[in-house]
Amino acid sequence: MSLDTSHAGDVPTNEPDTGRTPPGDLLVIGLMLAAAFVVILNETIMANALRPLMLDLGVDERTGQWLSTAFMLTMAVVIPLTGWVIQRFSTRTVFITAMTLFTTGTVIALAAPNFPVLLAGRIVQASGTAVMMPLLMTTILNLVPMQRRGAMMGNITIVMSLAPALGPTASGLILQGFGTWRAIFGVMVPIALTMLILGIVKLVNVGESGGGTFDAVSIPLAVLGFGGIVYTLSQIGESSGGGVPIWVSAAIGVVGVALFMGRQLQLQRRTGAPLLDLRTFRHRRFGLGLAVMVIAFAGLMGTAILLPLYLQGVLGLVPLQAGLVVLPGGIVMGLSGPVVGRIFDRFGPRVLALPGTLLLAASLFAFSRAGESTPVWMIVAAHIALMVGLSMLFTPMFTTALNDLPPHLYPHGSAWLGSLQQVAGAAGTALLVTVSATVAVATAGATGDPAAAGPQAAGFETAMSVGAVIALLAVPLVLALGRGKPTEPVAAASGPVGDGVPAAEAPPAH
Repeated sequence: MSLDTSHAGDVPTNEPDTGRTPPGDLLVIGLMLAAAFVVILNETIMANALRPLMLDLGVDERTGQWLSTAFMLTMAVVIPLTGWVIQRFSTRTVFITAMTLFTTGTVIALAAPNFPVLLAGRIVQASGTAVMMPLLMTTILNLVPMQRRGAMMGNITIVMSLAPALGPTASGLILQGFGTWRAIFGVMVPIALTMLILGIVKLVNVGESGGGTFDAVSIPLAVLGFGGIVYTLSQIGESSGGGVPIWVSAAIGVVGVALFMGRQLQLQRRTGAPLLDLRTFRHRRFGLGLAVMVIAFAGLMGTAILLPLYLQGVLGLVPLQAGLVVLPGGIVMGLSGPVVGRIFDRFGPRVLALPGTLLLAASLFAFSRAGESTPVWMIVAAHIALMVGLSMLFTPMFTTALNDLPPHLYPHGSAWLGSLQQVAGAAGTALLVTVSATVAVATAGATGDPAAAGPQAAGFETAMSVGAVIALLAVPLVLALGRGKPTEPVAAASGPVGDGVPAAEAPPAH
């Protein structure tokens, strides 16, 4: 039985005494997990294809990087709108629309005669990708009893970790087998079409649609704000010239976010139905869990960018070998997700998150000891430790954060989580890449080559040391979560006793 999320104060009717999720609901969740895996795999599958693609289409590296930058910008702009989209339209409509966009974008990219058309295809792909994870998390919150959410959310860890980890390896194998970058999109098209057809045939709606109010003023503010910030951070990370000056895009981003926030507060006072609800941050555990996720995701993305550069530039591995080095860590993280989820359901977040934070910091510190002669097996071991630490953080933190919200804020909490992950990923990449590049230049000196193995190794070591220090900032946040169990009702942690929805936060009646 599904939960109707369109009325505040509803008691979840999908939580029977057995704590079991009905088979029909499991089918919905399984289909969404599979689709999310496919679209997130697409985020990193272009990693090894960039150079042959540039040669084929006649573009330079700075232009080619826009395939990643535009994808990330589109995600940053669309995700803040997903809270309203998920409330306004039915589950089936949102899923089919997202997969249609993703499939269409993949077909455009496959047939692209030039770089602008390929870039347009990636933007269309990203529009569909941006909706999938918030939709998946909101659906799980609506269908799965609170006492079993950790185990189910652990499956999301498989999507979040294994899919990106497989991307570079998969692209390397496809390129080696078919010899063209177009084969990557050719492989993705039938998979995406299968997910779309299964959604049309099998997917049912979860709850009722029709909630939320569209606000045309918020859309351009979200574009300028979130897009400006992510663009600025991505340009810092790429250290590339040209385009909009960084100080201009930074100013646009900061002002845009400030105006967007002000508009949401205004809508909360006038209608009670903002496009992206800021009242999620009234819930203490939501804010703490989100802060820990931001730190962890910044460390993950910064390392994901720098580690392949170290493996190829310092240790001399080819791209396929570099992809295989990080594959075991992604697999271990994915397999550990459900186990971590079950432990969370039984003992709560802190027993996992505290050692997970320390393991994250320790693995980054281990990377900071890597040099020109470090054995590859040691890098594999440190990366596996990093992935296990992140697994112990991700499932407990986003489950704790979203559990702390009343049902009508689930879509908005999921949207905030996705939006700030994009910002955190861009920020972590910008910071660590900038530190690495600066140290490499300083180490090389006036006559040396910053791209040589020695300076690159020095930059990597320093950047990982900075990452380890930042990871330790999550320790007091984890301790502040307390010892509460995940099955405690929302009202006990965040609001007045009753239905778990503070009266000031109840959405307007429809």
